[in-house]
Amino acid sequence: MNQIPQDNQGPVDVVIMAAGKGTRMKSSLPKVLHRLGGRALVTHVIDTATRIGGRHIVVVTGHGATDVEAALEGAAAGATPQFARQVPQLGTGHAMQQAAPLLPDDGTVVVLSGDVPLIGDDTLRALAAQSAGRRLALLTIRVDDPKGYGRIVRVQGSPDAEGEVQSVVEEKDATEAQRAIQEIYSGVMAVPARLLKAWLARLDNKNAQGEYYLTDIVGFATVDGVPVVAHRTDDALQVAGVNSPAQLAALERAYQLRQADALMAQGVRLADPARFDLRGTLVCESDVEIDVNCVFEGAVSLGADVRIGAHCVIANARIETGSVIHPFTHIDGEKAGVTVGQGARVGPFARLRPGARLGAEVHIGNFVEVKNSTLGAGAKANHLAYLGDATVGQRVNYGAGSITANYDGANKHRTIIGDDVHVGSNCVLVAPLTIGAGGTIGGGSTVTKSTEPGALTISRARQTSFADWKRPQKAPKA
Repeated sequence: MNQIPQDNQGPVDVVIMAAGKGTRMKSSLPKVLHRLGGRALVTHVIDTATRIGGRHIVVVTGHGATDVEAALEGAAAGATPQFARQVPQLGTGHAMQQAAPLLPDDGTVVVLSGDVPLIGDDTLRALAAQSAGRRLALLTIRVDDPKGYGRIVRVQGSPDAEGEVQSVVEEKDATEAQRAIQEIYSGVMAVPARLLKAWLARLDNKNAQGEYYLTDIVGFATVDGVPVVAHRTDDALQVAGVNSPAQLAALERAYQLRQADALMAQGVRLADPARFDLRGTLVCESDVEIDVNCVFEGAVSLGADVRIGAHCVIANARIETGSVIHPFTHIDGEKAGVTVGQGARVGPFARLRPGARLGAEVHIGNFVEVKNSTLGAGAKANHLAYLGDATVGQRVNYGAGSITANYDGANKHRTIIGDDVHVGSNCVLVAPLTIGAGGTIGGGSTVTKSTEPGALTISRARQTSFADWKRPQKAPKA
């Protein structure tokens, strides 16, 4: 047997098992594509593999392989992984056999599961270091109820003694004594690639499930005189897998609480950390306050002294210092982003869409929608209004019920509203259009032509009243 130099870990290559169907999820969606924190389970694992410096990242796909591979094209933070197909699915050892040809011989292979999304970077680095280019290292954990998991059988002493690992015994193949062992294999290992490939060639399926177990390589290592070590973690969340909607929901809440705790440690004040959801990244400056049931998606940053009211959904936005987002506001910048300037007030029940740019001290009130529009400092649209594809100057007052008619059925057009314009209630500004600075648009006007600075513009039918007019009466019932 070729010996690998002591403590020569070499490059790290990562294999992620993602071929399972996930029957208990009762879903047509492949299990690893179900979402945690707004992202597919397996993308969390790929990102972790990237952070620990994975030279090659191989995802083993099987059930729903086409969908999984398509979803992972550029979906994770790092480079797109390589894929190995496992068809049919004949066990974890068989899955690794499909990945082996993509792995160079000079590295340490770290094996992960696509449905175990919260494994820690430091844990994997420590595991790879324990492998050290010459040992098989297993990540284990002690649990109160080990049912369904592979048990860690050690060479000497009692079943859970601190000793070298002799084997991993699957539940269906375990004796009564072995089933009493509380230390279980997490599904995560680190192993020298050259040794791994030799052991994979020796696997067979002579077991209760008729499958090729990857864990059988533990026995081969023992026979070959290769040390097998266990790196035990006490953090159950890191090795928690997802097999059912209930487990996914429990992991989601645990994950969100962990993120909430991290934010509060930075000084963010959360009204209730149990009612907080982060499905992306949230960067907060000092003295930020966030009320209950808020959801943050994509990339969001909050400046100092920002206050977020209850029940807000905010995605891909920058909210500057001192701004207040009142309850039930929906902000979604998508790719274009949204910016809310210093000291602005938004909501309640407001909607900011992609490309909304609010200057300092802007007020956007209830049931106001802003899309692809820039509002200058001090501009106000306080209720029941729409601003789409508009450039709005400073100190503009935009009346209730007014809209920019920006779409002609084929193309979008822009409305330009100069500084200090007053737009009355229930107006329609038909783009393309420029309202000159300092102008006034009378309430109820439909404006189709640009106006001069300082002009009063009124476009509506003359009021007519009929004295002593009688409303029609209902006919008497027979």
